Amino acid sequence: MSDEEDAEDDRTTATEPRGLDGLEDVLDTLAYLLTRSQEHERRMARAGVTAARSDVYLLRALVEAEGPSRVSDLAARLMVKSSHVTRQIDRLQGQQLVERTQDTQDRRARRVAITADGRELIDRLKQANLASLTNVLDGVPEPDVAATVSVLRHLIDRYVHRVRIGLTEDDPLPDGNTGAPVAAARLGTTTREGG
Repeated sequence: MSDEEDAEDDRTTATEPRGLDGLEDVLDTLAYLLTRSQEHERRMARAGVTAARSDVYLLRALVEAEGPSRVSDLAARLMVKSSHVTRQIDRLQGQQLVERTQDTQDRRARRVAITADGRELIDRLKQANLASLTNVLDGVPEPDVAATVSVLRHLIDRYVHRVRIGLTEDDPLPDGNTGAPVAAARLGTTTREGG
């Protein structure tokens, strides 16, 4: 890298937002990049997969469930309406990626399980994603990757908890805090309101 490139890198780093502002900026940019339909299509093509993004999330939920699931449980896990999951299951069953089975505890209900073809699809997609991440993260120290995973898991868990109990951003959590001050304390920063 030339001295000119080093100087340019220093300027970029010096102007990047820090603390919660920086985190919000990074998450917003990452969400945009990962949810672009062209990027989804490229990732699917690299894995040899033809599935809608929401279908992939449903299949992943079935893999994580480690057994047949009720539609209502899948809907709760994905934070969508049961009717949406039912339509997805119809489509995925037509592709032989999922199958419906009788619920042994409630004869009126059906359970949904991922098929071997569905697992293979998710495995191919995961391998393609891991190859892409390996390439993108080349040179990033493992402790940095581990710390990023830890922080993002915390954010996801906290967000999912808030959504499931119906809290808005400013509503206090059961511990009496709102999300921003708690996150700020954990990140060693202060919120905008608190200075």
